[in-house]
Amino acid sequence: MQTLDPAGEWLRLSEHYRQLSDDELVGLAPHTSELTDVAQQALAQEIANRRLKLPPEESAAPPSPEPPPGSAEGGESPYAEERELVDICAVWSLADALKLQRLLDTAGIPFFIGPEKATGVDAVTSNFANGLRVQIMQVGVPWARQALQQYFPADEPHEEKADESDNLAIHCPKCHSAEVVFEDLKRGSENADGKPSSKFKWTCDSCGNEWEDEGLVTE
Repeated sequence: MQTLDPAGEWLRLSEHYRQLSDDELVGLAPHTSELTDVAQQALAQEIANRRLKLPPEESAAPPSPEPPPGSAEGGESPYAEERELVDICAVWSLADALKLQRLLDTAGIPFFIGPEKATGVDAVTSNFANGLRVQIMQVGVPWARQALQQYFPADEPHEEKADESDNLAIHCPKCHSAEVVFEDLKRGSENADGKPSSKFKWTCDSCGNEWEDEGLVTE
């Protein structure tokens, strides 16, 4: 997977901190001033997810992980579009939410669930019975699509399953098959608006066709 900056760096660092022990995370907390902004946010999120207790004199050290990476706070960034939060699905029970969390954690994809934008299922305060939206950064959608191939919810309304499957479907432009595999994400030069252009590389398992696009859902 090609590392992006800062969106891809967020994914990489989130996975790195997820592999550390509780003691290692607490040991890093006093030294956040030596880390990049992205690393500080990823570290703070992991500490918050585990509900770790820091020594009183260090409790204010990690920066708040809010607002999430998809927010516009801090001015327009050339990576703002890649860091925008997008819906990938909805969960209707705690059991399904935990299934999805395991898949996204394994793939190293930070996510936000419910109107409170909780970064972990244990922090959700909303009612699952009403259906809670799960969001990730736009740049993580291709990897999330692959992870969701292993997600089989038990408590999702029938009509919701069909709608969200369609929302995430990428079809081969040659044979229109949905058996599409994400291969790579290529960063290009900046466009007229000063934003970097990104191209997603795909391969069709059905006919072998290879193509690049902007990662948009195709009919």
